[in-house]
Amino acid sequence: MTDYRSIDFSPLIAASDDEVVTESLVQDVRLPSGGTLALITLDNGRDHTRPNTLGPRTLQGLGNVLDELRRRAAAGEIAAVAVTGKPFIFAAGADLSKVSTLATEENARLMAQFGHFVLGKFGELGVPSFAFVNGLALGGAMEIALHCDYRTLDASTAALAFPEVFLGIIPGWGGATIVPNLIGIEQALEIIVSNPLKNNRMLKPKQAFEMGLFDAMFGAASFLERSIAWADGVISGSVKVDRKHVPGKLERLTKWPAAIKIARDTLKARIGTTAKAPYAALDLLSAAKDNDLARGFEREDEALAQLISGDQFAASVYAFDLVQKRAKRPAGAPDTQLAKPVRKVGVIGAGLMASQFALLFARKLRVPVLITDLDQSRVDKGLEYIRGEVDKMLDKGRLTADDANQIKDLVRGTTDKSQYSDCDWVIEAVFEELGVKQQVFSEIESIISETAILATNTSSLSVHEIGDLLSHPERLVGFHFFNPVAVMPLIEVVRTPTTNDESLATAMVIAKKLGKSAVITADRPGFVVNRLLAKVMGEAARALDAGTPLPVVERAFAPIGLPMGPFELIDLVGWKVAAHVQDTMVAAFPDRFYASENLHRLAEVEEPLVKSKLGKVEDLSKSGKKVVTLGKTAVSEEEILRRVEDELAGEIKIMLDEGVVAAAEDIDLCLILGAGWPFQAGGATPYLDRSGASERAFGGTFHDPRIAGAR
Repeated sequence: MTDYRSIDFSPLIAASDDEVVTESLVQDVRLPSGGTLALITLDNGRDHTRPNTLGPRTLQGLGNVLDELRRRAAAGEIAAVAVTGKPFIFAAGADLSKVSTLATEENARLMAQFGHFVLGKFGELGVPSFAFVNGLALGGAMEIALHCDYRTLDASTAALAFPEVFLGIIPGWGGATIVPNLIGIEQALEIIVSNPLKNNRMLKPKQAFEMGLFDAMFGAASFLERSIAWADGVISGSVKVDRKHVPGKLERLTKWPAAIKIARDTLKARIGTTAKAPYAALDLLSAAKDNDLARGFEREDEALAQLISGDQFAASVYAFDLVQKRAKRPAGAPDTQLAKPVRKVGVIGAGLMASQFALLFARKLRVPVLITDLDQSRVDKGLEYIRGEVDKMLDKGRLTADDANQIKDLVRGTTDKSQYSDCDWVIEAVFEELGVKQQVFSEIESIISETAILATNTSSLSVHEIGDLLSHPERLVGFHFFNPVAVMPLIEVVRTPTTNDESLATAMVIAKKLGKSAVITADRPGFVVNRLLAKVMGEAARALDAGTPLPVVERAFAPIGLPMGPFELIDLVGWKVAAHVQDTMVAAFPDRFYASENLHRLAEVEEPLVKSKLGKVEDLSKSGKKVVTLGKTAVSEEEILRRVEDELAGEIKIMLDEGVVAAAEDIDLCLILGAGWPFQAGGATPYLDRSGASERAFGGTFHDPRIAGAR
């Protein structure tokens, strides 16, 4: 068993001179029964925009405070110890800026051990310890609470989570060991493995309480006072704590192994085997069945040491910074003060995509939204869809009745295009054909005001050409959503050579109000996401045309770690859409993009082609689909992977040279948010550097030094 007291943590602390330290401030609180509770408040002295974090110096300070409180408890000066946070924030977990600089396996292990050493002191005070979780609590903050004997929760807490697997690591300060032994293996799998892989899904307070992570929950108005009174009741024995979710012997023998096996099989089917963190977490949760905390903490130390010093964590931190920082300060964005007010929105079209737009604009902007189409029946169908979606959100508790009624009242439909006259922002969602889009904008321009802005949702056509017939092309901007509109977080905002700053600024402000991350791209075919996905799909089609079985092609892409193979992705977006995008890219760059007649043949079949009812990839040659084999030599998985890596690296280098986006970071941001490129890869460019594709394609790298771990 590791004796954490014998370990020298001074090198870790010495390397953290620039840490924003979260202080552990102590005050004595007189309990109603007459004893004294020592209340620790975690506070970094910053406002709510800079949450408390837990770096080496913060842990050192907390450890020193706990040592003093242990002395006071032994002297009979205090009856209990509690820890809480500054207003609205308990803590946002470990300081990632510090963790990511540890690099070496030895230093990573030290950080894991230091967390166990300090947090373990909550259970060695000689008096009961309480966590009063009064706000945001992520990762290491949740583990502080877990190390306390008892836990209360503020019912208004914004979010609670163990996001570590999302970031390429595991809950390594006790979470992977304590959680399953507190709330059972199935719930532990949900919050430690499943939720992080669902775009880092957070827990609401009620969920966390009902799962058994907390012993009591109180309203925000008197949270601290009620928590102190509750703690006094626990100490005096008048309050009994019932932990009904703690697993028994039978669950450990039967349910535990079965749940782990199901989770492992589900992971393999969903994300493949490239990502290391989810499987490391599974192994820890499986081993936690022994309920041996000391051994569990040692297992966490080793797992965290391996993951932090590896490539995937370095790439995950890079990706996390892109999403949390760069996405909020988009490169090339004009001053937001140039943005025009948007008091009414027009959506040209009433089909599925247009209806999704209208609903999103009404929900997020809370301004009137007008949809139109060629005949009233189409308009009515669009309105019916919108109202149905609002009702679903109401039923799920995502909207109040008042909100639902307001959103329904905000959306109107008509065939009368003259009603666009007072719209400030008009976006088209019509058929993806240049002539059609030109025609609708030409009609609308004579109706709308001189200050109104026009937006096109084209996925691959030239925005500049769409505006060729406009008298004022300077107010046209590309505004490319991804499907499903409400879920996908990216919008590619396309600036043409004539787009003015006012139009671009307005587009960026609207994207933010819609809750989306916007990346500004130049008006080049396919913009970013579709241009690069066309590379992926083109190489997959080339291999299929050569006679390679479809399952082999799908498996070849597994090392990249994409959420699905290329043909499975086409099933999702639609074969006709994929064929159209491929045609656009081939027409623009015939020497670099592959044209496959099979894409068009397969687009003629209405049903999905890749997934069988059993969820396994089919061999299309055996399923009766119309696939024309152009060659007889199947391509190996290794050759397919190398080819797509090299093609992507070469195309991204061309895009950067063309100025499609400001930097490689914007390419990665687009692929992470718009194509599901895995966090643990860091987007495309770090992966291509590490795989050697960048060197092979253009004799250099996208990042210097490479984004990689110490090993």
